[in-house]
Amino acid sequence: MAGGGDRGSSDPAAAAEAELRRGFETLAVARPDPSAGVYEVRLNRPAQRNALSPAAFAEIPRAMSLLDRLPSARAVVLSAAGPHFCAGIELGGPGNPLTATYSKGSDPVAAAEGLRRAILEMQDALTAIERCRKPVIAAVHGACVGGGVDVVAACDIRCCSRDATFVLKEVDMAIVADLGGLQRLPRIVGYGNAADLALTGRKITAMEAKEMGLVSRVFDSKKELDAGVAKIAKEIAEKSAWAVMGTKAVLLRSRDVTVEQGLEHVATWNAAMLRSNDLKEAIRAFLEKRKPVFSKL
Repeated sequence: MAGGGDRGSSDPAAAAEAELRRGFETLAVARPDPSAGVYEVRLNRPAQRNALSPAAFAEIPRAMSLLDRLPSARAVVLSAAGPHFCAGIELGGPGNPLTATYSKGSDPVAAAEGLRRAILEMQDALTAIERCRKPVIAAVHGACVGGGVDVVAACDIRCCSRDATFVLKEVDMAIVADLGGLQRLPRIVGYGNAADLALTGRKITAMEAKEMGLVSRVFDSKKELDAGVAKIAKEIAEKSAWAVMGTKAVLLRSRDVTVEQGLEHVATWNAAMLRSNDLKEAIRAFLEKRKPVFSKL
């Protein structure tokens, strides 16, 4: 037993692989094509329309952290089982801090602080999607409601099938959306579109989501969505991992700072990254008119 633990601690990739094989309660994580560096993280509670339970909030960051550490993972597809992508936060389930009741004599300040901590933990669970160094591509079909939109907003690329619908329902539930949608959506679709969605709680179609920039591609069916997103992920996975991860990191950094600060950040980043063997290989391959063979992580 001790020997196995030592091997796991000295080989992070093997440890991450072993942890993934343990499986999940609310997710299914797989590598559909062993020859490609693409992993699929599938919301896997179809009977509950993939509503986000406390277990889901615990498992999403665990899966993203493991894939972040796994060299064979070069791109991640985030999809869902069943007819719908996600029904939002599961209400009324056990352990849900949003619907927890407190005893009459409990300290209201302590209760408020407990709820604040719970919200911050749920926020952090979805930010883990954004924090994963590997690009995450959302494949949305059916209904994407409330917290499901927050999940999608944390992804790097968003695609959907023609039957997909999106709605921020929190305002109709007398709640201020608090899992990142109000912070990320204005940067994705613009302030006006984000305010329209958040204040009205109206449902939008796949084509309207495309028009406002919430998704970049719409596929005619779930089957075409799965194939199309797999192709996008495979193409990304074949590029230099250092360039892909660096591009994601710089995009996120530049989103939250001024243009001048973003330029300074990428200059510092590339001062190191432009020395990579992948750049030399890309130039050689271009001159030799062949496909480049990039280094492993």
